[in-house]
Amino acid sequence: MSQLYRLLPSVDAAIKELETVPGLAAAPRPMLRDAVNEFLDLCRAAIAEGRLAGAASLASEILMPRLHAYAGQRLRPHFRRVINATGVVVHTNLGRSLLAPAAAEAALVASLHYSNLEFDLDKGERGSRYSHVEELLCRLTGAEAALVVNNNAAAVLLTLETLAKGREVIVSRGQLVEIGGSFRIPEVMAKSGAILREVGATNRTHVRDYAGAIGPETAALMRVHTSNYRIIGFTKEVTLPEMALLGREHELPVIEDLGSGNFVDFTALGLGYEPTVQQVVAEGADVVTFSGDKVLGGPQAGIIVGRKELLERIKKNPLNRALRIDKMTLAALEATLRIYADPERARREIPTLAMILAEPKELTAKARRLAARIRKQAGDAFTVRLKPGASRVGGGAFPERDLPTTLVALTPTGRDVTPETLRAALLAADPPLIGRIEDGAFCLDPRTVFPGEFAQAAEVLAQAATPATTETF
Repeated sequence: MSQLYRLLPSVDAAIKELETVPGLAAAPRPMLRDAVNEFLDLCRAAIAEGRLAGAASLASEILMPRLHAYAGQRLRPHFRRVINATGVVVHTNLGRSLLAPAAAEAALVASLHYSNLEFDLDKGERGSRYSHVEELLCRLTGAEAALVVNNNAAAVLLTLETLAKGREVIVSRGQLVEIGGSFRIPEVMAKSGAILREVGATNRTHVRDYAGAIGPETAALMRVHTSNYRIIGFTKEVTLPEMALLGREHELPVIEDLGSGNFVDFTALGLGYEPTVQQVVAEGADVVTFSGDKVLGGPQAGIIVGRKELLERIKKNPLNRALRIDKMTLAALEATLRIYADPERARREIPTLAMILAEPKELTAKARRLAARIRKQAGDAFTVRLKPGASRVGGGAFPERDLPTTLVALTPTGRDVTPETLRAALLAADPPLIGRIEDGAFCLDPRTVFPGEFAQAAEVLAQAATPATTETF
């Protein structure tokens, strides 16, 4: 056994070997050393347990490929890109919206170079970071003023803390929702210092309910978008124009939390009515909050637009500094908003919009090309067929509506491969391929797969279709 231990390479020799491997040569040397030490510990344990029992098993041509594989898996970044074949466009777990190329380029420039982040080039003195996007937001939404923080939860928190701390905010009981990540409106309101005043019933709230609750301690009226939660049947809710009129009568601001706000009317797609930010501003909301990284298709941000007098108060809140966006987010958001100045260009260039608006015939053609690529690279590993299916917008938008698509359905032909084991293998692939199991097949939705990803998807599928016969040893 001691002779076998002596056959193991030295740590330095193993590190030098890894430094010749593409993809590993750039890894920091301390991380290479850690990976090598772990690998050699596994080798010693395998020798002690008799799983490495002969000199031949420790030959360089046997050991080094295993070292390469172990180090490659051990040293790859934890935060990685994936191929999203789920058909969920705004996939919260997979990074939500993708940036338009112009927005990604703007963020890259901001990260590599100095900028006028808080410098007024006209006056040659300190300026405001929000000036880069405020005019654009006002132009696009019709609002008098605008502010951007790091996400919509922060936008709601900052707005309530500024306008209603220590006082009551009236909200319909049917809108006290919890969305992803345990974000609950009552809890956010409590953190802001505002006092929740519930009115109405879960399914029905009337103007008289709000009016009857207004008193000396009332600071604001609030409407909350219910995201992916809906009440249907015997229901009634107060419209924004009705609430705006009530607010003006009592000199109370109306706050509208849109959640996943959008600038585009998707009614023509059959997705149902979803108010745009422009409509909400026009119908009388005094303050509107919404996300930048959902249906809007920009970077993560919480956008606040509304009446100038109220926005000025919100901007001056010291909490604003703790919630502000960084320069890369600001650059990407400005680029995204500039694209929206041309609606047709926005539909083409903002990936989220392009995927939502993709025509069924376009998706069928993509599915055929993807299926052909899989057949070419994966050989006989799968039975490949096309089938009608449904995509989702995601991000809490249009939860009850499907988008028609064509799925590539894969049935493994290998005796030891099932859709479930295939799914697990694809999660461990590089890059991971995320799909869904439906009707006994592993399905890929081309709506969220880019043509440039077809070859990679086919390659990882071919690899995953052959179950691994050995572990590290």
